[in-house]
Formats: sequence, C-alpha cells, structure tokens
Amino acid sequence: MSCLETIQAYGLRSIGIGERLLPREDFTLCQQFTLIGSGLIWNLYFAILALGFGFFLSQAMGLAKASPLPWLRKPAEWYILVFRGSPLFIQFFLAYFIFLEFKQAGILPWLTAAQAGALVVLILNTTAYSAEMFYGALQSVPSGDVEAANAYGMTGWTRFRRVIWPTMLRLAWPAYTNEAIFLFHATTLVFFSSFPAWQQRGDALYYANYFADKTFNPFIPYPILAGYFIVFTLLLVGLFGLMNRWLNRHRPGVVRRIRYRPQLIR
Repeated sequence: MSCLETIQAYGLRSIGIGERLLPREDFTLCQQFTLIGSGLIWNLYFAILALGFGFFLSQAMGLAKASPLPWLRKPAEWYILVFRGSPLFIQFFLAYFIFLEFKQAGILPWLTAAQAGALVVLILNTTAYSAEMFYGALQSVPSGDVEAANAYGMTGWTRFRRVIWPTMLRLAWPAYTNEAIFLFHATTLVFFSSFPAWQQRGDALYYANYFADKTFNPFIPYPILAGYFIVFTLLLVGLFGLMNRWLNRHRPGVVRRIRYRPQLIR
C-alpha cells in the first residue's frame, strides 16, 4: 500500500470513515503519521468545543464571583474551588461513574460516550480556571475607566458592554491564551480516562500508544504526536495573538506578541 493509499484508507478513520481494521504488521512512518493525525481530529473537537462553551460560561462565572449578592457569589466560589482544587484526571474518573449511574436510571444515557461526557468535564474544568482569570481581570479594571464612563453618562449594561467588558478581556487575554493551550494538551487525558473509545476510534494518543505497543518502540509514535501538538500550539498562539492585537488596536505601540509559556505544574 502506497502512502497516498494509506492516507485515503486511514486519514479519517477516527471518525468512522475508511478502513475499519488497524494495520497489524509492517508498520510504516506513513501509517503512523496518518493514523495519529486522524486521531488528532478528536483532540481538536474536544478543544474547540470546550473553549467555545467555556469562554462564555467562565465570564458568567467570573461575574458571579464578583457579585455582591451572596446567593450568586458563594456557589461560584465553591464551583471554582472544587474544579481548580482537584486533578482533571480524577474529575474524568468521577464524572464517568456519575454518568454511568444516570444511564442505568435512564437519564441522559449518551453522557457515557467520550465525545459527550469527556467534553462536559473539559468544559466544566476550563470554565473554573478561566473564571478565575476573568475575575482577576475584572478586579483590575482601572477605576479611571469606570469614572470616565460615568462622566459620559454611561450606566448599567451600557457601561459594562462598552468599557468594563472590553477592558476585562484585554487584561485577561494573555493568561487565557495559556489556558487554551493547556486545555488543548489536556485533551490527551481523555485516552486515560474511563470514557471508552468506541470501535477503536480514539484520539491521537490512542493511536500513538497502539503503535508503541505493537512495535515496542515508543521513540517514533510519541515524537510524531508531540510534533503534531507543537504545530497546532503554534497555530493557536498565532490566532490568539491576532485577537490580542485586535483587543489592543486602540493602543498604538502597546500591543506585544503573546509568547508561549508552558505550565509545568498545574
């Protein structure tokens, strides 16, 4: 089988298109690049949807934590504490068994599938971390900006939408970029979680681990996996950097390029 035929057979295997059986022998570099790249579709799926939902939920949670109303502030504080204080892997483990109980009771049975249940956990986790970032940014909004908005006659929603919210985003964006990168890397934990891969359609780490087990040589599939993640991390930094420039477009000479600073310990 040529490399082009391999790409046609396995390029979309992770989503159920193409060859169903995995190669059993004579593993080639093309097969490893293709299948690991195919599994990356699921990592992108988890990252994009978790970031999409988490971006808005985290801002709502950050605002709730800053609220003077105890019935809003206290639940937000406890939510952030629980999800920031416990490891993501443990959250996957506990969530799966909770969703399994739901399934046995006939409630939301689809949550036991990785593409749904694991996504929910990632959304809840990134919402907690990002909420703390947006809360800190909200507390750092210069009082002069708020006073200027008051002087212009802005109140309530208008003041928040036109002054406080854009400033909060601008201040939080560099830290939020790092959270987005971490979340993208954290999608590999889905492979180690209790959520099963349906019909051997796993993520990129699933296929990298498959080749490492079959060839007894982890020094080929895992560097390939790392290379894919490095490329997409650079793309992510570039996209968020463009957004950072747009948020600071009214401040000439102040915009700085966002640098990737990995979190070694979380």
